[in-house]
Amino acid sequence: MSNIEQTLSIIKPDAVERNLTDEIKSVFIKNDLKIKNNKKIHITKDEAAEFYKVHQSKPFYDDLCTYLSSGPIVVMILEGENAILSNRKLMGATDPKKAEENTIRKKFGLSIDKNSVHGSDSKDNAKKEIAFFFKD
Repeated sequence: MSNIEQTLSIIKPDAVERNLTDEIKSVFIKNDLKIKNNKKIHITKDEAAEFYKVHQSKPFYDDLCTYLSSGPIVVMILEGENAILSNRKLMGATDPKKAEENTIRKKFGLSIDKNSVHGSDSKDNAKKEIAFFFKD
């Protein structure tokens, strides 16, 4: 019984700025996640605020929105067996210092804010997040 899913992945401004896009993409590909679609975009702070609306009540919300809109990002639709969980394992913990060895955030993340990547955390959010960046 296969469970092919799609999830959203974002390569954040800190990683794009350091030219890590191809290296991060290769981590997904090596781990059986197909990149179904991807594009490099620069979103406004208002768009970031809309995207991160779930975090609106948190103290870091404004900084998060400022950061995501601070430079180009690469948004991708990843597809594969249990893609949501698989992507989250590959990314590692939000705080790079606490992330497991060989995860994307451990290798490339600079701080809890500049942690290089974002990935959907549930099927519902994956659907919403993919629709947010890839409107049909």
